[in-house]
Amino acid sequence: MRITPIPPEQLPEATRYVHDEIANLTRRSQSPVKMQDETGALLGPFPAMLHYPAFGVPALSLMRALDAHAILDKRVREVAILTVAAAYGARFELYAHQIMGAAFGIPNDTIASLAAGIQPHDLNDQENIAYIVTQVLTKGNVLPDTTYARAVKLLGKDGVAELFFLIGGYGLLAVILNGFDMPAPGNNV
Repeated sequence: MRITPIPPEQLPEATRYVHDEIANLTRRSQSPVKMQDETGALLGPFPAMLHYPAFGVPALSLMRALDAHAILDKRVREVAILTVAAAYGARFELYAHQIMGAAFGIPNDTIASLAAGIQPHDLNDQENIAYIVTQVLTKGNVLPDTTYARAVKLLGKDGVAELFFLIGGYGLLAVILNGFDMPAPGNNV
């Protein structure tokens, strides 16, 4: 870990406000996931956002927009997020979204496959196309026209656009997590 979580009482007032907004958001949207340590400091990508608010606050705005305007099924989103996390090997992202995937009813074997970077065989059509699109884009490739057309047929144009931004947003978080070497709770090595 290259930066440490900041206890809320050590933050300047403006940054404390950001901390409190993040804490409230994660309590509502990701309550099963441990997002704060025993001092109340935020975990995961959030310490970086608070250490470097000039970059972190705009990144947080993107992630909030992705949640606020979500139209994709939660399971489809989690398949994409877990696929991104596995592609980057982002420990905290894998930790958090294995929990969230289970909370949204994704079977444990499917979660295990996604976390290992392996395509599960029990995905429905929407989940499967989300997996395929995410695989292509996290490898840095252009999405083939046939794949794009299939995605639009299954998810709609707005759903596909959301998927692209979701993949990019969670790719950004994965890079932040990996760059600052942020562990999952209980994995401080």
